[in-house]
Amino acid sequence: MKKGICALIIFIMSLFMPVLASNIDVQATMLSRSNEQDRVWAGTFQLVWNEFIDKYVRTSVRFWEETPLIAKELNKKSFNYTQLSENCYYKYSGNITKQTKKIIVKAIKKKFNETSDILDSLDLTPAKNRFLVYAILKKDFEFENEFDKLGISNFGKNMTAEYFGINNNTNNNIKKSVKVLFYNNSDDFAVTLNTKENEEVLLYKNTANKDFNSIYRDINIKASKYKGDKTFTDKDELKIPNIKFNVTKTFDELTNKRVTGTSFVINDAIETIIFNMNNKGVRLKSEAAMTIATTALIPEENKIAPRYFYFNDTFVVFLKEKDKSSPYFALRVHDISNYQ
Repeated sequence: MKKGICALIIFIMSLFMPVLASNIDVQATMLSRSNEQDRVWAGTFQLVWNEFIDKYVRTSVRFWEETPLIAKELNKKSFNYTQLSENCYYKYSGNITKQTKKIIVKAIKKKFNETSDILDSLDLTPAKNRFLVYAILKKDFEFENEFDKLGISNFGKNMTAEYFGINNNTNNNIKKSVKVLFYNNSDDFAVTLNTKENEEVLLYKNTANKDFNSIYRDINIKASKYKGDKTFTDKDELKIPNIKFNVTKTFDELTNKRVTGTSFVINDAIETIIFNMNNKGVRLKSEAAMTIATTALIPEENKIAPRYFYFNDTFVVFLKEKDKSSPYFALRVHDISNYQ
């Protein structure tokens, strides 16, 4: 009897926990490329890297050993705090002391009512020559109108997914929540979903295997050229799969290397991303951190036809604050089993 109750509790908890996904590659920047079909980017680690440059290195980071491509991309600072409102992030940088963890824990509890997923994995042993750079990005927002639950149907060739969206029976008010950016055909289209907050959810169906920066540029170009109806009509339909995952990435290419012209060595470089999107809205929590130590310095179209906005194969999601020019989150979904 007790075993049955325990199994039921575990099952119920699993419904609310993000999928621990090992097949989703975490990108350091929107310029990064990957061999993985499923990949994600959040601006959190870039914020940490920017802080490392501005406060400690004072110039682009280079290593005595070969400087990896990831560092060169991060050095471009293609994302920064100006693309975020102040109420959605917290940052810390400084010498590691006995109070460091307590300060961060108290701050993120007060600002976001959150706990940290990465602090316990870091070596925060106090020392005069050891430093921590930390950032957390937290976004919880609701769609302007709650979308309909559409049940389970096919995704790609051999998979199924649980969907939400709009069909012929959907209330017209909900349809006003969707703006069409362009619709070239059933495999090349993009829409944005309105939210109650100052957020935009942009979804783009296309299988082009490019970096996120190129994909975002393609969306803007296609949207500017589109001459069709940009309102979501009574004949249009929308299907979006629920997305839920939890990933952690350690950027090992950046650790245990001496930074040129300094005495700094990066000991830890880590980022976590927890994401959940359903018919109600979006939840995003991402943390990133680097621990640094100093060592001895070494020298040196007229008929209205129905359009089917079915995100039922590879697609991309971008999140962006409405008054900002760049997104703060990007996700490419290919294998839906990684998310449901």
